[in-house]
Amino acid sequence: MLEISPHTNLLEQENYKYSLQDVAEPNLFRDEYPYTDVPRVAFNHRRVPLGMPEDIWITDTSFRDGQQSVEPYTVKQIVDLFKLMSRLGGPYGIIRQTEFFVYSQKDREAVEKCQELGYKFPEITTWIRASKEDFKLVRNLGIRETGILVSCSDYHIFKKMKMTRKQCMDYYLSTVAEAFEAGVMPRCHLEDITRADFYGFVVPFVNELMKMSKEAKIPVRIRACDTMGYGIPYPEVSLPRSVPGIIYGLQKYSDVPSEMLEWHGHNDFYKAVTNATTAWLYGASGVNCSLLGIGERTGNVPLEAMVFEYASLRGSFDGMDPTVITEIADYFTHEMGYNIPPMTPFVGRNFNVTRAGIHADGLLKDEEIYNIFDTKKILGRGASVLIGKTSGLAGIAYWINENYRLTGENQIDKRDPLVLALKEWIDQEYEDGRQTNLSNSELEEKIAELSGDRFRRV
Repeated sequence: MLEISPHTNLLEQENYKYSLQDVAEPNLFRDEYPYTDVPRVAFNHRRVPLGMPEDIWITDTSFRDGQQSVEPYTVKQIVDLFKLMSRLGGPYGIIRQTEFFVYSQKDREAVEKCQELGYKFPEITTWIRASKEDFKLVRNLGIRETGILVSCSDYHIFKKMKMTRKQCMDYYLSTVAEAFEAGVMPRCHLEDITRADFYGFVVPFVNELMKMSKEAKIPVRIRACDTMGYGIPYPEVSLPRSVPGIIYGLQKYSDVPSEMLEWHGHNDFYKAVTNATTAWLYGASGVNCSLLGIGERTGNVPLEAMVFEYASLRGSFDGMDPTVITEIADYFTHEMGYNIPPMTPFVGRNFNVTRAGIHADGLLKDEEIYNIFDTKKILGRGASVLIGKTSGLAGIAYWINENYRLTGENQIDKRDPLVLALKEWIDQEYEDGRQTNLSNSELEEKIAELSGDRFRRV
């Protein structure tokens, strides 16, 4: 049967309706995942069309997935970060939602204090155990949407849950029915989707979810979770690893609208950011991230990275304030004692620092030569150099001004006594045989000594 597609406005064959394949033995995709070897990338040379949604946005899991891998945040820290996230996301809510635990009294206190701020964005959502009691708790807190874990690979269904696919699907559907009964919108976290039988379990399960959603007149959000970071962004890669294939398939065969489709990835194979962007390109409106990428194992998609991916794709920050990214990094470092690796893009201390002497010379003449963009304007952090054997007085003054963020009349020039004294010490270091650049900590320690603590690292 032919019908006009609402997506392409072309005559297309009616979609095949996939049924649950209740297999006796788990499909572990051993060709792709041998376990005793590196996972393999298989190609089937099938392409799916790009389908960037009209609206795309970022969601956050810093207070859920992020908190699972670090020392738990205090209520004050959660509230402070929530405020910063709201400022970063801007008035149009590009950072659309953030999710919280609600198990403990501390969790609920953090939720309530953030609710009291009255922000429209980011919307507060939760992540709970799938029980009637927790659904009622969420509803009583005045929260509209909650995440529910619905693991979808046979690794989880057979090995962890000790169920068949049919038993697992029935269990999940009954849980979602309880959410509907409580008047809560479920966000179904399809855990381990990049090792799942896509047409044998995922699509039939999501089809049932969409049917229930229509009957209950309550939307269901689908979060495709690349739990182990196995997703591949390249065209023509076969399922279950294909990010384009997963996003396209959920829309094409399960009728999940873009605004109800979200990607959650991990960085085990260094593909978290690229996979998240690919999910946007092929039809998911939401990508789920955490501040600084903090999360289990190698971490989640860094939220700050997707701010820049958004601006690159849209040509505008659309009201987001990227200078807040620097404030967030400072807060993690100085208020929370979190050690950000210095080379981390956008937030690491050295991300826009030039080390090579010849590069530093070019940077001092025109920073555009060796800086990725105007980092002072966009992130509130000017380009910097490392001090070494050939650093002159101007270079040293430049480093001090940038490192201590001195502006206007507070800036020092190359004739300042501190600069002259520091230059004398640096020259002596190299006369005594030193070959390497001076580290930031060495310079700061010496500056504190020479200036009588006039300067302190911000």
